[in-house]
Amino acid sequence: MNVILRSMAIGALALGTGFSVAFAHGPEDGGIMAPDGKGVAAPFDIIHARITTDGNVAVFHMGVSGNAGASKPSASGKLAGSRVFSYVWPTSIDTAGVGFDEKAGILAFAVTAHPDFDDTPLFDENGDGKLDNDGDLWHSHWVVLAPDEACGAGNLKVKDIPEGSKPSLPPTWPGLPILIDSPGWSPVISGDTVEVRVPFHDIGMVKAASFDGVTAGLRVNDSIHAPLLCVVDVFDVASGDLSLPGKTNR
Repeated sequence: MNVILRSMAIGALALGTGFSVAFAHGPEDGGIMAPDGKGVAAPFDIIHARITTDGNVAVFHMGVSGNAGASKPSASGKLAGSRVFSYVWPTSIDTAGVGFDEKAGILAFAVTAHPDFDDTPLFDENGDGKLDNDGDLWHSHWVVLAPDEACGAGNLKVKDIPEGSKPSLPPTWPGLPILIDSPGWSPVISGDTVEVRVPFHDIGMVKAASFDGVTAGLRVNDSIHAPLLCVVDVFDVASGDLSLPGKTNR
């Protein structure tokens, strides 16, 4: 799995722009202390990433060197070719642990924003009474990642669901033909941090997990066909090499 994940790091240091001013994050914060992300835009320049537990709740936390969530994709007015910005925790948790088939791919928790479409049909994040118009607000997903050369050499995608197949899916699957879940856990973005509290029936699988932290850009296929959603830009990687060195509660 680590070999596949390393493909996301190709070009990471060359992507993103903007000068970063580091906030105070010390070793006492735990998790992965990230190397200097030279040339990475401050909202995506990872300082540290961690996962901790509080009872049966997993706390996904990421600190950056600027204002987290301050940068979102510009609206294009159409789904095809639209962009997604994300804060991502790739993990070693088996995909069956959140409702997908066993060993379906790389399970990652993600906080995303994308102004051109809404993929949380069960939730009204902006409180206007409509369920289909708030994709531009930061929200959470589980995604299953897999390599696909159609996304670019060495790139990953959110794994597609082939037509006619019937994989196991979480009850909050949003109906898209990809392995994605929209569980509705609201991220708290404040200053230089992104944090989400996620309840689990079996918190033991989280305690046993390893993880990494990534900031990235994804893109919807111009033809809106498989691969539907590709990872095309890796802004920063907490470990520097996507080796998943992070250990829960450490």
